[in-house]
Amino acid sequence: MADSGGATILSKKTPILGQKLYVLIIATVLLVLAIFLLAVLFLRHRTSKRRRIAAKTTAGLLPLVFREIDPRQGFKPNSDKNEAERNHGSSESKESSTNRSESSSSTSDGVGNLGWGRWYSLKELQLATNQFSSDNVVGEGGYGVVYRGVLQDGSLAAIKKLLNNKGQAEKEFKVEVEAIGKVKHKNLVSLIGYCADGAQRMLVYEYINNGNLEQWLHGAVGPVSPLTWDIRMKIAIGTARGLAYLHEGLEPKVVHRDVKSSNILLDKKWNPKVSDFGLAKLLVSEKSYVTTRVMGTFGYVSPDYASTGMLNEGNDVYSFGVLLMEIITGRSPVDYSKPPGEMNLVDWFKGMVASRRGEELADPLMEVAPPPRALKRILLVCLRCIDLDANKRPKMGQIVHMLEADEFPYRAEPRAIRETTPLNRDGKVKALEKEEGENNQEGRRRWR
Repeated sequence: MADSGGATILSKKTPILGQKLYVLIIATVLLVLAIFLLAVLFLRHRTSKRRRIAAKTTAGLLPLVFREIDPRQGFKPNSDKNEAERNHGSSESKESSTNRSESSSSTSDGVGNLGWGRWYSLKELQLATNQFSSDNVVGEGGYGVVYRGVLQDGSLAAIKKLLNNKGQAEKEFKVEVEAIGKVKHKNLVSLIGYCADGAQRMLVYEYINNGNLEQWLHGAVGPVSPLTWDIRMKIAIGTARGLAYLHEGLEPKVVHRDVKSSNILLDKKWNPKVSDFGLAKLLVSEKSYVTTRVMGTFGYVSPDYASTGMLNEGNDVYSFGVLLMEIITGRSPVDYSKPPGEMNLVDWFKGMVASRRGEELADPLMEVAPPPRALKRILLVCLRCIDLDANKRPKMGQIVHMLEADEFPYRAEPRAIRETTPLNRDGKVKALEKEEGENNQEGRRRWR
């Protein structure tokens, strides 16, 4: 009876929209639950927002990117000289014991660079560049402007002010610090420090005082180029060594992704330094490639990377092959002022080698022509680097040995005249490959 009475009460209609009592009870419970959930979500959102604001406030001017790179790597004050000297000394002893070419950390305030380099305030860099005066601009690119600056200790620096295009500055800032923040090699530009102030992102590099390779190859240098054959080979070998270190001397390895003449800086002794790692990618040893959006400079990008987006060291090797052609010929990778058959450097280069006109490829601005045998060997290196089959391209370490082979003497006895063999599909002369292979083998035997 009681149950029947209770059921009768719940099923009675109420004055509220004529709805039954049990319907109103259910609706009320659901409404209370919805309000409770909304309140919880609102409080969580408000708390997380406060935490983000607090994190920004406590971080000050220090970029959050460094925590992403290595959370154990703290920012140590420049006043901690004892720690600096210990780090500086240990790095020197380690480098000398391994007999590497990397130099010890440079200094900007009398103290060795710690962690990822020194942090500079915006005010310091404004003073160094005279408020970023246009008179101090030494280079401009798609991602920023490079200024010549004089730091407080009187040393010169190249200060790269990144353009904040849709967060691109933050991306390039992170990439460059990850790629070369701790790398020291005589053929790679050293990162001295950085600045992060609000949306501003700046990188401070060692200053290289002789421009870049593009200026010396394609600029107004007069009727005779100061780049002799020996200087050009010095630049090629140094560049190859720097790239070989990125590919084979680091873990994870670094793929530069934008190897070109304007990114090869030169000092007064014509020593090259690879710069501009804004497009670089880190490649862990477990992966043979990484799929990315195709980036780079037209004329230098390998066809396989352009068509698939699959990036590995082979793309740098191809770009280096184009750069080597540029060094030999003095021509740009793409030059629309040339006749139709000569606009594309790679196609014209292959055609000249296939027509047995390799000696005509040397830059006419060189006062002294290169030795025929040395030129022939370098032409072969170029062709191997730009092989359409990426798996057949040599590694950068192998390229260094191939370029350095000129340092070893060749056999002086005359050789029998070989019968000419046909060209293969890549335009290489098989007879040339055979002869140069013998020369390289002999050079390696003598080297050992």
